[in-house]
Amino acid sequence: MAVEELQSIIKRCQILEEQDFKEEDFGLFQLAGQRCLDEGHIDQLFEIIQNEKNKVIVKNMGWNLVGPVVRCLLWNDKEDDKRKYYFLMLDLLVELCNPKELLLGLLELIEEPSGKQISPVILLLLRPLQTVIQKLWHNKAYSVGLALSTLWSQLSVLPVPYTQGQMQADEYGLCQCCEALVEFTKPFVEEVTGDKENSVENEKLKDELLKFCFKSLKCPLLTAQFLEPPEQADTDPLRRFAAEIIGFLSAIGYPFPKVIFNHGRKKKTWDYLEFEEEEDKQLSDSMASLAYLVFVQGISIDQLPMVLSPSYLLQFNMGHIEVLLQRTEESVLSKGLDLLENSLLRTEDSSLLHQCLEIKSFLTGLVKVMTLCPIETLRKKSLALLQLYINKLDSQGKYTLFRCLLNTSNHSGVEAFIIQNIKNQIDMSLKGTPNKWFTGPQLVSLLHLVLFLPEGAETDLLQNSDRIMASLNLLRYLVIKDNENDNQTGLWTELEKIENNFLKPLHTGLNMSKAHYEAEIKNSQEVQKSKDLCSVTVGGEEIPNMPPEMQLKVLHSALFTFDLIESVLARVEELIEIKTKSTSDENMR
Repeated sequence: MAVEELQSIIKRCQILEEQDFKEEDFGLFQLAGQRCLDEGHIDQLFEIIQNEKNKVIVKNMGWNLVGPVVRCLLWNDKEDDKRKYYFLMLDLLVELCNPKELLLGLLELIEEPSGKQISPVILLLLRPLQTVIQKLWHNKAYSVGLALSTLWSQLSVLPVPYTQGQMQADEYGLCQCCEALVEFTKPFVEEVTGDKENSVENEKLKDELLKFCFKSLKCPLLTAQFLEPPEQADTDPLRRFAAEIIGFLSAIGYPFPKVIFNHGRKKKTWDYLEFEEEEDKQLSDSMASLAYLVFVQGISIDQLPMVLSPSYLLQFNMGHIEVLLQRTEESVLSKGLDLLENSLLRTEDSSLLHQCLEIKSFLTGLVKVMTLCPIETLRKKSLALLQLYINKLDSQGKYTLFRCLLNTSNHSGVEAFIIQNIKNQIDMSLKGTPNKWFTGPQLVSLLHLVLFLPEGAETDLLQNSDRIMASLNLLRYLVIKDNENDNQTGLWTELEKIENNFLKPLHTGLNMSKAHYEAEIKNSQEVQKSKDLCSVTVGGEEIPNMPPEMQLKVLHSALFTFDLIESVLARVEELIEIKTKSTSDENMR
């Protein structure tokens, strides 16, 4: 019945001119063809499509059958004998139908699926899509751009596999699609490289390929986790995809040194692209991804000019590191830290001039990872890299960095870490050749940032305990190592200020804090007698309800911290008294 119906429609259309086909005819043709497939009349349908007499009808209407044929291929069992006929029919339709209509029809089919259905459709339709585009000589660049954009949009929603097991399983088919996409794109890259005349259409095609490469660098390659150790690199499908994308860039006239070193310049870099408007939003991620692939993964690094100094490369990569550290994905943060480590390890200790680097913007991202990242391994690595970074700076660079972090980090642990580094630099200066940045007036200015309480006696001593302990330990070290008569550090001339701005307010703050916590302990013990749960206010904020035993443990821990601070404070004041008395006695002799 379906075959007869289709033949009837065709017979009626055979007597019409091509321009006289009506929308109704297209709909009836599609419905009848769909029914032929549903009822299993594949041979008859194939013969009708293949019949030379129906050539004009199939050219104009046949693209409507591509969707039904594709659905048959997706739904039917792979062992089904009919599959080979479906493939033959798909190839025949691609050969005979209007390529412009077919292109739009194929792209609609690619856009339809979601989730795990995306990759099977893409893998099935890439070859027909490539064939159709090759037929569209007029405005081919537009067709290639439209196809690549549609494919990328679908692939960008697929989860990126992180582990080797996930890559091997390739549950969503992303790895397979990336490899297939490379094969899809190669003929168009070859077409660009083979055109020696550099026609306008060729330049447009080159720009569409360039856009696709940058999109791919952002997704999936920005979040992709590459396999370790390096000897497994050849088995990593996403790394192979990255190498192909970088190869495409080079082939179409944009080798990575040209691309990456031009990024961020104020002059126009791209001829036909709208990248200038999108540069900050889109290209920054792509460029950071490219920098990681080249410098850390070593892809095409042989293209890098050998004359570039390690300090220049570090300075150059700082912007990319900053972009990566602003993200929240574990894999991207890890890449930012890896790129920083790679850049620092190329550089000799104390060789980075303070003028080389824009310290603030980069440090903000690194400190954020150190203090806020929920992943312990990344927090620890960022701390180790901050120390490595400090080691690479010259003395003025270290000094500037210390001031910057003391003013901006707003984190007691980070400030304690910096104060310990200041102590180390002072120690090196006192034991070796005096360093003007860590002795005398410059050091005095730095000490005033360290030896003070941000809010005087009202400072939250518990929250700032790490910083306070580090400050007291530094002060104790200075009192012991620097004699009042030598006064290399400038400590003794500033002692009165330090006492007024730091030691006296700290005494007052300790007395207030201890009194508050002792009162809370007493209150908690009284409540414990009558209730199972209680609340405690600390620093103006209520601690969430918890068992009284836990409340008491927290409160006693705070008191222990205050006692520890108080004992170190007492020792510092004792040392100051001993030193000043000793100096006074010497001067009286």
